[in-house]
Amino acid sequence: MITARTSGRLAALVAAALLAASAPALATETPTHVEGELASGATWVMDVPENWNGTLLLFSHGYQAAGGPNPAENAPSDEAARIALDEGYALIGSSYATTGWAVEQAVPDQLATIDEFTARFGPARRTIAWGQSYGGLVTTTIAERHPDRVDATLSMCGLVQGGVANWNSTLDPAYAVKTLLAPESDYPLTGFADAQQASQAATAMTGVVERAQTTPQGRARIALAAALHNIPGHNDPAQPEPGERDWEAQQRNQYEVMTRFPVTAMQWRQEAESRAGGNMSWNTGVDYARMLADSPHAPEIAALYDAAGLSLRDDLDALARAPRIEADPGAVDYMTRHVAFTGRLSAPQLDIHTTGDGLVPVQVTSAHRDAVERAGSGDLLRQAFVDRPGHCTFTAGEQLAALHALETRLDDGVWRGTDPAELNAAAEAEQPGAGHAYLRFRPTPYPRPYDLAE
Repeated sequence: MITARTSGRLAALVAAALLAASAPALATETPTHVEGELASGATWVMDVPENWNGTLLLFSHGYQAAGGPNPAENAPSDEAARIALDEGYALIGSSYATTGWAVEQAVPDQLATIDEFTARFGPARRTIAWGQSYGGLVTTTIAERHPDRVDATLSMCGLVQGGVANWNSTLDPAYAVKTLLAPESDYPLTGFADAQQASQAATAMTGVVERAQTTPQGRARIALAAALHNIPGHNDPAQPEPGERDWEAQQRNQYEVMTRFPVTAMQWRQEAESRAGGNMSWNTGVDYARMLADSPHAPEIAALYDAAGLSLRDDLDALARAPRIEADPGAVDYMTRHVAFTGRLSAPQLDIHTTGDGLVPVQVTSAHRDAVERAGSGDLLRQAFVDRPGHCTFTAGEQLAALHALETRLDDGVWRGTDPAELNAAAEAEQPGAGHAYLRFRPTPYPRPYDLAE
C-alpha cells in the first residue's frame, strides 16, 4: 500500500531524477576560465565554478565608444562576479564584434556565446540574461526578439526606452542649447558628414555651455536644456547632495553633465547615424512647453529664470519658432527594426535603476513600463529603484538581490522579494555593510516615448 510517507519519497525520487536529467551534460571538477573568439571577430569569456548550480548568466556590457578598447565582459563588476561564482553561477559574455551602437552585432554575438558555452559545458538548466546601461538595451532586445534563448532578463540602468526614443530625447537638450545660447552658430545637430565634423560640433557646443555658465541667464538656460532630458540635480556620488529647493546647487550639478553631454549628443550620434544611414531622430511637432510642464524640474527652471530676470515664456516661444529637425525615414526604419520595443514579454524581466542617473535618466523605466502594460505583458515586468546618484552605481549586493528576486519569480511563478525592504535585506546578506538603498519610488513620465506596443 502506498502511504503518504512512501508517496512523498516517490515524489522526491522523481524530482531528483528530473533534476539529474536537466543538469549540465558536462560538469567541471575545478573552476574553469576560458576565453575565445567568435566567427564574427567578437571575443568571449566564460567562468564556470566547480559547484556550478546549472544556471547560466549571460552578461551584456555597456557602450564602448568607437575605436576604444572592447574587451569581453561577463559580469557587471569584479565583486559581483566573485559573489556569483561563489554561489555557483556560470558567467559568460562577449565583447560584441564592434564598438559603438552595435546592437545589430551584439545580439547575435551574445546568442552565439551561449552556443559556445553549450558546446563546451553542456546545456544550462536555466539561462538568465543580465546587462547594464547600453547592455540593458541589448538584454531587453534579446528578451523581446529571442525569448526562446533565455528564461528571464535583468536590465540594470538600461536604455529600456529603446533606440528611437533614446536618440529623440538626446536631441532635445542639444536643440535647446543651440537655439537659446548659440542661435547664430552653424554647427549641425544631426546628419554629420563624418566623425571629425561631429567632434568639432561637440567641442563647439561644450564651449557654448561653459561660457553660458558664467552668467545667471546662461545658467537658467542650461538648466532648461537639462530638464528636457530629465537630468537630475544630484547625479554623481562625488557631488554634495543639494537641498530640495537649492536650485543653484542643483543647476551646478546638471551643468557637470551638460559639459559632457555633447560627446553623446554628437560623437556617439554620428557613429549611430553611420550605421542607420542617416538621422534617426526628429523634433517636428514637439511641444517643449508641455514637456517642461511635465518635468519634475519645472519648479527649478521657473525659479532660476525669475532670479535671472528672464522670461521663460519668451524662451519657450523661441524653441517653438526655431527650425525643427526632421528624421530620415530609412534611418528610423533601421533603428525601429533593430531596437524599438514592442513591450511584449514572454518571460519575466526585472528593471533596476538609480534615481539620480544623469546619463540614462530614471524616467526611461516609465517608457518601458507603459509599453509592456499596453502590450498586455504587465505581469511579467517588475521595476525596482535605488536611491543613489550616478549611472549604474549599484552595489554588487543590490545586483545579486535583484537576480535572486528574478529567480524566485521563475521558481514560484509569482513575484516575491521585490519590495524595497526585502531587496535591501537580500543585498545585505550578499554584501554586508555596503549601504544598500532600494526604496519605494515611481518615476515621472518619460518625455518622448516611442515604441511598437500594440
